[in-house]
Amino acid sequence: MLLAAAILVLHLLAAACVAAVMPGPAGWVLGALLMALGVVLAWSRALLRSASSVRALEIAGPQLEIQLASGESFAAEVAERRYVGRFVVTLPLRRPMRRTILVTRDMVHGDLFRRLRIWAVWGRLPVAVKQLSP
Repeated sequence: MLLAAAILVLHLLAAACVAAVMPGPAGWVLGALLMALGVVLAWSRALLRSASSVRALEIAGPQLEIQLASGESFAAEVAERRYVGRFVVTLPLRRPMRRTILVTRDMVHGDLFRRLRIWAVWGRLPVAVKQLSP
C-alpha cells in the first residue's frame, strides 16, 4: 500500500511540474495523462491487481515457475545479473518475457525468503543435512 501511495504522489508531483512549465490546456492534459499513468502503475505494479501480476513463484531447479493472477503459469529463465540483499531480491527475467520481479522480505515467510535468497545467489536450493547421532 505504501508503494502505491508513493507512485501516486510522485506522479502527482510530476503532473504539477508539467502544469507549471506548460501553461494552458496542453499542460493540464499532459498532467492528467501523467496522473492516469500513475493510477495504472499503482494498480498493476504496487497493488498487484492486473491479470499479468505475479502471484506465485516456484523454484524448479535452475528455472523459475511463475504463476500470474490470470491463472497462467510458465517457466521463466532468470538473468545472471540479480540483486540479493538483506531485505529485497530482484529477479530479472529473460524469457519468455522481459520484466523484473521484486520480492521483499515481508512478502513471504522468513525461511522461504532465505531460501529464495540462496537460490538467487547460487542457482540451487540448499540440501538439508541430517545430523547423525553417536
